[in-house]
Amino acid sequence: MQPCTTKLTIGVNDPSCDDSQKQLVVYDPSVIHEDPIEPFPDPISYQLAPRTLPSIGTYTVQCANCFKWRLIPTQEKYEEIREHITEKPFVCETALEWRSDVSCDDPPDIEQDGTRLWAIDKPNIAQPPPGWHRDLRIRAEGSSQFGDIYYTSPTGRKLRSIPAIEKYLFKHPEFVEQGVKISQFSFKIPKPLQENYVRKVRKHPARMAAVHDADNFSMPTSVEPSSG
Repeated sequence: MQPCTTKLTIGVNDPSCDDSQKQLVVYDPSVIHEDPIEPFPDPISYQLAPRTLPSIGTYTVQCANCFKWRLIPTQEKYEEIREHITEKPFVCETALEWRSDVSCDDPPDIEQDGTRLWAIDKPNIAQPPPGWHRDLRIRAEGSSQFGDIYYTSPTGRKLRSIPAIEKYLFKHPEFVEQGVKISQFSFKIPKPLQENYVRKVRKHPARMAAVHDADNFSMPTSVEPSSG
């Protein structure tokens, strides 16, 4: 059977697979993240006071053969798997790298039972450059989008868009000299599986065009600071 494409989910009981490998990140409300960026302790008040929720608590990937979910031990390993998921579909035996014994005959590590927030991730997102960190902050239910992506540079600077990263690299050409490229950054946001979790907003054609241009932004392989 052919594997399906990678994706990300939120609160759904049926991890169906069409024609590609699905890759999931699970948000567990019981996990309290150490980073104090806009914590959201009370899940009951999500719709009353839209704020940013804590970070993702669990990473999982679906086996391309048996379609069972396997827990991924770290964000770094998850990002490594996600980057190459199309050319190298995940299978249960891959987990032998961090587990002594696992196969498709074993029960799934986790199931979509409605107790967690699930979101479908995008496939083939590049791993962050060495020393950089990619973070997803989930917004409360009823927000205009599921979450926000930002990158933290080795100097501790948080960057929330491709233009911001481009400006930062112009000011810090030493990272470009180390091989950092714009193609290593992606602000693609996962899609929640929970119906109506995100509030639908009609986008103005000009705004949609601007978003399209940002998604297709490219930068030369070498960057030099401007003289002006």
